[in-house]
Amino acid sequence: MARSMLLSFALALLAYSSLASADIVEHSFHVQNLTISPLCQQQVVTAVNGTLPGPIIKVHEGDRLIVHVCNESPYNLTIHWHGIFQLRSGWSDGPAYVTQCPILPGNNYTYNFTITGQEGTLWWHAHFKTLRETVYGALIIRPRKGHSYPFPKPHGEFPILLGEWWNANIIDVDDQALAVGGAPNISNAFTINGRPGDLYNCSDGTHKIKVVQGKTYLLRIINAALNNQLFFKIANHTMKVVAVDASYTNPMETDVIVIAPGQTVDALLTADQPLASYYMAAHPYTSAAGVPFDNTTTTGIITYEYATSSTPLMPTLPANNDTPTAFKFYSNLTSLVKGPYWAPVPLKVDRHMFVTEGLGLVPCGANQTCEGPLGDIFAASMNNASFVLPTKLSMLQAFFSNVNGIYTTDFPKNPPLVFNYTDSSNSFNTSLVITSKSTKVTKLKFNSTVQIVLQNTALVGIENHPIHLHGFNFYVLAQGFGNYDAINGPKKFNLDNPQMRNTIGVPVGGWAVIRFTANNPGVWFLHCHLDAHLAVGLGTAFVVENGPTPLTSLPPPPSDLPHC
Repeated sequence: MARSMLLSFALALLAYSSLASADIVEHSFHVQNLTISPLCQQQVVTAVNGTLPGPIIKVHEGDRLIVHVCNESPYNLTIHWHGIFQLRSGWSDGPAYVTQCPILPGNNYTYNFTITGQEGTLWWHAHFKTLRETVYGALIIRPRKGHSYPFPKPHGEFPILLGEWWNANIIDVDDQALAVGGAPNISNAFTINGRPGDLYNCSDGTHKIKVVQGKTYLLRIINAALNNQLFFKIANHTMKVVAVDASYTNPMETDVIVIAPGQTVDALLTADQPLASYYMAAHPYTSAAGVPFDNTTTTGIITYEYATSSTPLMPTLPANNDTPTAFKFYSNLTSLVKGPYWAPVPLKVDRHMFVTEGLGLVPCGANQTCEGPLGDIFAASMNNASFVLPTKLSMLQAFFSNVNGIYTTDFPKNPPLVFNYTDSSNSFNTSLVITSKSTKVTKLKFNSTVQIVLQNTALVGIENHPIHLHGFNFYVLAQGFGNYDAINGPKKFNLDNPQMRNTIGVPVGGWAVIRFTANNPGVWFLHCHLDAHLAVGLGTAFVVENGPTPLTSLPPPPSDLPHC
């Protein structure tokens, strides 16, 4: 009896200690028009609190984050907290029409959630149309107070947000493309922390940071670009990757980083070179052959303290189509199994899925002129189901209230037709490339383990698609080129220390195998993080059923949840 009481007291004391070390962090986001001139001309954009990028949010693991969003812009809006698990707080996840209806102009909504079991660099961004071009910012999660990093504490740290810029209204760019069924216009520049850099005519400036020789710094790198993966490099320096997507990795030395939209990389940089200035630079990794792209380079400058004025040294970036370098970086990452929050790979799989993902077409309507390939409408799909968001009610509201007619639970667990997925001669095979619109999802039992083979196709074009899963991290068991081999593929699985991600660049003309446990009730979006592809249907969702107890069930929505 005394032993039982002592154990209860110890558990209570531990819980109190955990709560005592956590804070409530509160912010207000005022989303408004902002007039800026980063590249040759004035442009009105949507921004948070008058800055681009938006505010950096800094929290510790275990903190509760409350963000009051006031939409003073002319557009509907939501904010997504990219990579946050949202344990039993799916109402704060943010994708429009998936977990909430948009915040209408002149209205407010408060995002309220606790950050549990996560450390590192994540980010937040708009999740309505293409507003995230300028509505984004860093979300930095430090170890709980009294805890430390699993690497020596750096002398300082620098958020590096890689963005993309259009000399046009980005909503108009998106709407014009959708109206004619074609691809959107390419961007005019890339940016580092909102600045294009020295290599652009009439650029409004270059982001600069200062370092002390001999000191080590943590770079928190985020790819916030809409439609481009990026190579990132610093002249004459190497970096040591220590985390990706807020999951610790075994340290990996590299002189170049490749990062897909949605992904983050934490890398240690030691200032071990002579006193001088050095460019950091980024330009696109373009895996799709023959497709127009923004072939420009953004730069920032790293200057050593006491360096004399000089022209910065420029790194040699990989060629835009250097897939071997990209694949080497992506595939060599492994998890730090001794790090906090690591959990072994679940070995029993409850649901196997094989999901083709790529581009496609839908037929052009009567009396309509379409600018997509073959005179049809540009589209994208998973397992030939091109995803359409509902508009009358969010999917999460439909799940919570058992409302029918918002989505169907018949997403196919396998492609409807087996073919040579990566054969480019099939690119415009009309028996394969035509898809259809639907809102199909997969229903999962609470705490079930899901394994997905993500298979790229050559339909319309072959490229690397960055696939993002809301609400969960997943283990990346293996990846490769060509068609996935169900016999030999499992022999390549890393079940010991696979990297953990929330966004994976599925290799161009290839595949990746991911695994996760559906331990969070709600509706969770799975989609391509190239906005040009998301807009035309490259997505689906998982509906995770409630668990057996109140603590494993989705609570009711907040009173200020926006209405459609």
